[in-house]
Amino acid sequence: MNTARSVSTLGIVGAGLMGQGIAQIAALGGVNVLLFDTRTSAAADAIDLIGAMLTRLVEKGRLTESERAAALTRLRPVANLGGVADCDAVVEAIVEDLDAKRVLMRELESVVADNCILATNTSSLSVTAIAAACARPDRVAGFHFFSPVPLMKVVEVIDGARTDAAVSECLVELARRMGHAPVRAQDTPGFIVNHAGRAYVTEGLRILGEGVTDAATLDRVLRDAAGFRMGPCELLDLTGLDVSHPVMTSIYDQYFQEPRYRPSPMTRQRLAAGLLGRKSGQGFYTYVNGVARIPPECAAPSSRPARVFVAAADPAVRANLIALVRRLGGVLDEGERPADDALCVVAPAWGEDATTACLAHALEPLRTIAIDLFSDETRRRTLMRTPLTDPARCDEAHGLFATDGVPVSVIRDSTGFITQRVLAMIVNLGCDIAQQRIASPGDIDTAVQLGLGYPAGPLALGDRLGPQRVLDILDRIETFTRDPRYRPSPWLIRRARLGVSLLTPDA
Repeated sequence: MNTARSVSTLGIVGAGLMGQGIAQIAALGGVNVLLFDTRTSAAADAIDLIGAMLTRLVEKGRLTESERAAALTRLRPVANLGGVADCDAVVEAIVEDLDAKRVLMRELESVVADNCILATNTSSLSVTAIAAACARPDRVAGFHFFSPVPLMKVVEVIDGARTDAAVSECLVELARRMGHAPVRAQDTPGFIVNHAGRAYVTEGLRILGEGVTDAATLDRVLRDAAGFRMGPCELLDLTGLDVSHPVMTSIYDQYFQEPRYRPSPMTRQRLAAGLLGRKSGQGFYTYVNGVARIPPECAAPSSRPARVFVAAADPAVRANLIALVRRLGGVLDEGERPADDALCVVAPAWGEDATTACLAHALEPLRTIAIDLFSDETRRRTLMRTPLTDPARCDEAHGLFATDGVPVSVIRDSTGFITQRVLAMIVNLGCDIAQQRIASPGDIDTAVQLGLGYPAGPLALGDRLGPQRVLDILDRIETFTRDPRYRPSPWLIRRARLGVSLLTPDA
């Protein structure tokens, strides 16, 4: 296809929040923008709002007055679709409806030049299906921005099944001019960001569904011990179940019920009950004037164990646990078997539950509790009881491990505690996106870090944790649960066996 090598004039159809944001960054990037909307005066109103936004940026010192003035001269509303006829590229940012987008693309084809690029800002629809309505599907690509556009610095450039490579390359160059980081993706449900994001929330819901803990504890553990900005339940309340639940079910269905993407029946029930989150005033948390009422943590018990017997399969982990017990003032039981009055503290193998570890070390379940040394234990420690652990013994362990002021969460038995399960699933899904060649390893990590705000991209996160360790966690969880959602990706298996980075592409 003989496409324009550089976009000097960009048409945008749809002057809502997304269209307005795209217009703003395009104008600041030196691109002339023609904005159209079927609603009377909507395009002009959007340009006024952009002007007000740019004025605020000047007041905050983030933009000069000359830059603001220059950007505004590049913005112009047009009265009808024919007004975008001379554009080098046109981006549609209308309602997320396949039929509406297909109709618009056909109309645009009848207006623009043969070498004009047609881009869709769809977040969930198939680029290939949208392009199929066109006589020239080779000039159609996805150009997916995230809201709010000026702040979310990533854009997915998506190749449909028939997209010409030159089209996507042109959009990549345009994204860079607009100050955003472009990532290339093949057309697939969820593209990169919404695809990779399935692991965090769905595994969090799975943990809740198993009765391992409550919403507030789940969120605290993943914020403090794993470094996420928001817990899964906080995130669902922010986006709203009326938005999140359909996305989860759509991706699951589009992948023909692939177990890795399986939603939780919990969200369907809560959606039916109107527990949408912040927008309804009630979700996983109650909201008053938009502020969550989060249940306070219980104070640490004052009780302490008489003695502590320590067990762990890994000698290095056992040594670290012994050092921690001593640092907290615990009296160590150094016998070969625990004394009758000793609390048994076990560090399970990665991916194990407390019951399995208890039985492996021939300990009494009534006085055994497991501790997670996988994540950042300086910000929060997670203890896990067996189904039979005496509550008084739980209190002793809680009191001991909270001695230095580090908060402690006590959960029910779970393969891999909380952080191990969630982090391993994030890494594994990132690996599978790479395995499917949906995007390059580097683009996967860039997209997830910028689009989801994770502490690291999934592949870099896997390298930080250790690919073999992640593989061990998934293998043990899959063996215990017999659930194929935990089966490791071939990408992870091969790189763990070879001892190389998960970011290593195929030769």
